[in-house]
Amino acid sequence: MIIVLYVTESLGITLSSEHRKEICRYLYNRQNIDGGWGLHAEGESSMLSSALNYTALRLLGESVDDGPDMSMPKARKWIHDHGGATMIPILGKVWLSVLGVFEWSGVNPIPPELFLLPSLVPIQPGRLWSHFRMAFIPMSYLYGMKFVGPTTELVLSLREELHIHPYKMINWNQARILCAKEDAYHPHTWLQECLSDCLYSFGEPFLARWPVSYMRRKALQQIAEFLKYEDENSQYICIGAAQKALSMLCCWIENPNSDAFKHHLARVADFLWVGEDGMKVRVCAGQLWDVAFAVQAILACNIAEEFGSTLKKAHNFIKASQIVDNPSGDFSRKYRHISKGGWAFQVADQGWQVSDCTAEALKALLLLSKFPSGIVGNQMETCRFHDAVNILLSLQNPNGGYGTWELARTYPWMEILNMTEIYADIMVEHQYVECTSSVIQALALFREKYPGHRKDEIEQCIRRATKFIEKLQNDDGSWFGSWGICFTYGTWFAIEGLSAVGQCYSNSTCIRKACQFLLSKQLQNGGWGESHLSSRTKAYTNLDGEKSHIVNTAWAMLALMKAGQAERDQCPLHKAARLIMKMQLGSGDFPQEEMIGSFLKNGPLCYMAYRNIFPIWALGEYHRLVLHSS
Repeated sequence: MIIVLYVTESLGITLSSEHRKEICRYLYNRQNIDGGWGLHAEGESSMLSSALNYTALRLLGESVDDGPDMSMPKARKWIHDHGGATMIPILGKVWLSVLGVFEWSGVNPIPPELFLLPSLVPIQPGRLWSHFRMAFIPMSYLYGMKFVGPTTELVLSLREELHIHPYKMINWNQARILCAKEDAYHPHTWLQECLSDCLYSFGEPFLARWPVSYMRRKALQQIAEFLKYEDENSQYICIGAAQKALSMLCCWIENPNSDAFKHHLARVADFLWVGEDGMKVRVCAGQLWDVAFAVQAILACNIAEEFGSTLKKAHNFIKASQIVDNPSGDFSRKYRHISKGGWAFQVADQGWQVSDCTAEALKALLLLSKFPSGIVGNQMETCRFHDAVNILLSLQNPNGGYGTWELARTYPWMEILNMTEIYADIMVEHQYVECTSSVIQALALFREKYPGHRKDEIEQCIRRATKFIEKLQNDDGSWFGSWGICFTYGTWFAIEGLSAVGQCYSNSTCIRKACQFLLSKQLQNGGWGESHLSSRTKAYTNLDGEKSHIVNTAWAMLALMKAGQAERDQCPLHKAARLIMKMQLGSGDFPQEEMIGSFLKNGPLCYMAYRNIFPIWALGEYHRLVLHSS
């Protein structure tokens, strides 16, 4: 975002001096002791984060010697000691090329001509996972244009600061294949390198010659039209922050003085967030996910009347956040799914429906509908409940599972073409236990309230989704969680989904194995504490020192209680509940601990509200199922 604002000469008019100061404070606060930055707040230093964060600080006005405790020189030393910016992964190569401190000849080809392929071809970008697609397409536009921003004195200085060799002497052809070992979570395969070499040595020169060069001009024109469609249908928010930055730059290249670019600038503020550690750019600009979970947590505590005003506000927020229209025009030709009736991970303006956001919002509304309107407000109109169900039914894949934004459109083998180096499973819309479980729970609740609506389709959908979850279970009884840390999270969702269709400890082998798994991971102090390394290595890993984590503990408690642990042996639940209550602060808050969200195996996410939502939820269920029954 900072690079785009600098290149488009919009930094000063978009970010005030206080904005810039707070962003710098955040970056300095997140700098590692060795001088670099990690891919996430708890990660070891990587070239991608170190080079880009150093660049961002310089663009924000920091000098080469600024920062607390010589932060900038330390960052520069880390970059130089690890090979310089030529070792940055391809995502960083693209951004530095845009800025003018890297050469496009040092970037593996991202041919825009792929966009001209028929939709039946597996590598057509429209068939890729939505988040990757909406980054890859504008990146291919920038690559096709070989766009470079103004060469300012600062840009010339950064060329010297970021590289260990004189800029004019760098072998850019060799730089294409370089990637720091700290960043290479998903290294290039020999097939990728062969394809890249062929495209670089033969494809690019061929495509640049007339009359074949016509294909590039046509591809760039079609991509510009496609991005315009996406901008307008997402109200210039786009699917995420990185994608917005890319689309905003492409929009400026098309017409720097356009109203569309001004609309883009106006929505930069949607992504800015001030935390205790400074100002950051959020991946997504929305709160629906947290609100839906918070409602369920409060209702689990049996205190709806006491907190009626809070629930009423949340109820209205969820209703107002529903997407009420499909994308405009012939949206299927723009590779979009129906969205009317769904909920987005961002605000409703953005318009990208998400399966589990829709399911969790629907669950919250159905639970609130059981209470008098005088306490929680008026329930949503029946037709809008039906719209939500239509979305959920439409998003089920042939294998019974649910992905995130849309149906899978290409084949799993496409992952061998993953070019990002830092992420895994990014090319294809995969299916997840969490999304599938959320949908099962929502449809089971909906079936109770509206038993006649699309009865057979709902029953078939739930049955197929249940089989999908059962097949995903690991031999040790766990499920891998892709959007939270990690086996604890996935196992909680799986048990919730299976219990929604009547499975329990006494009649389900899956649930018995899951309980045994969770109990085997309980620590001596009664808690659970799983490291983000579980996502990265796909093997359960405790936090250092076998430290417990309050959110992991809450998830494990919720899973065990849903599985019927209270009827068998309450001691593990008593120990866990005592730990959670002991960890509560005098203010009622719970401490912020290690990050508990996950993204593409290698990117933990920070959900600040989880530290309160899930302990409250677990204690509410504990009071109802354990203490009350005793």
